[in-house]
Amino acid sequence: MSHRRVIEKRLHRKEKEYETEQLMKEKRSEEYEVLEEVFDRSTLMVIYDFLNKGTIDEIHGVVKAGKESRVYWGKDREGNELAIKIYLTISAEFRKGMLKYIEGDPRFKGVRHDTRSLIFAWAQKEFKNLELATAAKVRVPKPIAVKNNVLIMEFIGENGVSALSMKEQTPKNPEKTYHMLLTYLERLYNKAELVHGDLSEYNIMIWKGRPVIFDMSQAVPLSHPMADFLLNRDLANLNRFFGRLGVNVLPLEECYRRVTKSGKTKRIP
Repeated sequence: MSHRRVIEKRLHRKEKEYETEQLMKEKRSEEYEVLEEVFDRSTLMVIYDFLNKGTIDEIHGVVKAGKESRVYWGKDREGNELAIKIYLTISAEFRKGMLKYIEGDPRFKGVRHDTRSLIFAWAQKEFKNLELATAAKVRVPKPIAVKNNVLIMEFIGENGVSALSMKEQTPKNPEKTYHMLLTYLERLYNKAELVHGDLSEYNIMIWKGRPVIFDMSQAVPLSHPMADFLLNRDLANLNRFFGRLGVNVLPLEECYRRVTKSGKTKRIP
């Protein structure tokens, strides 16, 4: 590459950085200052890129904060509410927990095992799982965009207030909700060819009378060596929760047959 070309590329990069700075001056708020305190430059540049493209128009406060990620409420240019999930790139504990889900997933062969590469793959994995679930008519937050460790989804709730999980608010019609969730797991298994893998009352919201499954990042394909074990665990969690609410839950073996459509009796450990 010629010396002149190198200089042109540097100038172009400087121009982009200046444009980003100007954009952020226009949109400056306490929330952006908090973002700058929490996230590294690489993450901020991804967020700024989404702002430049118009995928995000506003970012407001944190609606969910955990060890692995933070979810911010935002809006796009049309005023649609967004959930902006930002995975923390320094969580070594998170890295240990995700390995068993990624290593058996053929979609992520060749991913390097440094923390940053794994987290980027994890965000991509959640985006792909949400796409597959949506196509299978399973109610999940609709995926909008993903880049590196930033995932943008439909916001489940209104005016920045998240819908409550089943743990926080009991469904008005527990029996109907139970059977609806079994139908979702059946669609997830047979159409999306996925198992959620970590389903419980903590990651099912009730919104407008219907359950919405979230936290799809750890969902695995049926070819994953742990798929059967994880499905049995999901079904046991559902039966435990709804059984406590007085629902006449199906035996676990029957739940398994219904979800997998296998016609076989599966011994539940």
